[in-house]
Amino acid sequence: MNKKVRIVSLCVIFILLALVLKFLLKNEFSSVEDFQAYIDRFGITGSIVLVFFQAFQVVVPVLPGYFGCAVGAITFGTEVGFLCNYIGICAGSIMAYILGRKYGISIVKIMFPEKTYNKWRKKIEKSKSYERFLFVATVLPLFPDDFLCYFSGIIKMERRKFIWIILLGKPWCIMAYSILFGMIK
Repeated sequence: MNKKVRIVSLCVIFILLALVLKFLLKNEFSSVEDFQAYIDRFGITGSIVLVFFQAFQVVVPVLPGYFGCAVGAITFGTEVGFLCNYIGICAGSIMAYILGRKYGISIVKIMFPEKTYNKWRKKIEKSKSYERFLFVATVLPLFPDDFLCYFSGIIKMERRKFIWIILLGKPWCIMAYSILFGMIK
């Protein structure tokens, strides 16, 4: 996807998100508590939407993952926000791996700039153990986790190893975000 298409896509997503929020919210609250009460009216549907949103943002990486983590923790609290974010991000990571495995490098070149692919490919080639590198990248914030999930599929990393790395590595950063953003009241 070239840079212009990426920018237009991002703008369209933000405009649609703003319109949906304006339509749904209609200035019904003036505090975090009012917003939480509003979302509570949707019951379990609100948390299911967050799970799907987090999975989607991994597969189609337009927004950073911490955005959904912030929304989840602020809206549902630290524990429920963490659980929704963890399930969604892990599911999305596994989907990205499967897509990378099925469609190969062509999907990576569609989803990410070639510059990103070349930069991380070179770093990964220098790594003595890709599995360790991937685990560290999933534990720490600000790594290009989404790209690495696709990349893991491309290099045909063993599926079980990948899933275990995701399941054991992802909760730490998500929990840190959940605790941090959960303190916002």
